[in-house]
Amino acid sequence: MRIVLIACVSKKLDKTAMAKDLYISQLFKSSLGYAKKQKPDKIFILSALHHLLKLDDVIEPYNVTLSNIPKNKRKAGLKILSSVEKVAWGNKVIDLLSMETDLLNDEFIILAGQEYIKPLLNKISKLTNPLEGLKQGQRVKYLNEN
Repeated sequence: MRIVLIACVSKKLDKTAMAKDLYISQLFKSSLGYAKKQKPDKIFILSALHHLLKLDDVIEPYNVTLSNIPKNKRKAGLKILSSVEKVAWGNKVIDLLSMETDLLNDEFIILAGQEYIKPLLNKISKLTNPLEGLKQGQRVKYLNEN
């Protein structure tokens, strides 16, 4: 099977919605568009709070991230997971993925920053990161053009 994993983003609707609609940044929209073009068997969202979401899971907005955001750029109330919490998050994501996929044989494409990828490395055999080495602005361009 072919699986695409998309990272959550901070820009969200201010009301309960399906996961695919809750995240409203251009990066997320472009990631979802790219994911669909890959014709995968499944698409999941990597959520800092909910771990692993299906596109149609209904959730409320939240303010949690794995990303290391400088204090002067943090929104009020933002929770950044600690190193220990990131490891636990990664373990939970792997547990959930193992119920839905074959971690050894399925082909995974991950559309996420390093903080979301690191806890999953070495636990998924066939993991491709097409955004590796691209800066934030370059990611949207790549996703839209490919």
